[in-house]
Amino acid sequence: MRAERPRLSHVGSRGEVRMVDVGGKAVTTREAVARGRITMSREALGQIRGGDVKKGDPLQTARIAGIMAAKRTSEMIPLCHPLPLSHAEVTLRARRDGYEIEARVKTAAQTGVEMEALSAVAVAALTIYDMIKAVDRTMVIGDIRLVEKRGGRSGHYKAR
Repeated sequence: MRAERPRLSHVGSRGEVRMVDVGGKAVTTREAVARGRITMSREALGQIRGGDVKKGDPLQTARIAGIMAAKRTSEMIPLCHPLPLSHAEVTLRARRDGYEIEARVKTAAQTGVEMEALSAVAVAALTIYDMIKAVDRTMVIGDIRLVEKRGGRSGHYKAR
C-alpha cells in the first residue's frame, strides 16, 4: 500500500493557489526559531569586528532589519497571513568564517510564525551582505532552516 502524499493547503482542488482559511482555528500561542549563516573573507570579518565598516555597524543593522522583516513577512510572501507578533528577536553569533543568525518569533494567533522567523534570518543576512559587499562580494548566505516550532495543531517540532 502506498502512503498518501500530504495535501498542500495552499492549493485548491483544481490546482489553484489560494490563501488558507484559518478562521475556524483556535488562537494559540505559537513560536518559531530559524537559523542561517553568512560566511565571508577574513578582510570582511576584520572590518566588522574592528568597527571599521563605513556604512555603520552591520550586526546591529542586521538585527533591526531582521525584526522588521518578521513584522512585514505577509507583505513579502504572497499567501502569508498578517500576524500580530508579540516578540521578535534576532541574534548573531560570531563564527570563524562569519556569523550564525538566529531568529525567534512569537505570537498568539490562528496560524504559525515559521515564515516570519525564516524571513528574519534571510533579511538579516542580506543586510550584512549589503553593508560589507564593497569589501567582499564572495560572501555566501545559506543553511537557512526552521529549527524549532511550538504551538498549533501540529504541536512541537524540533530539527535533529
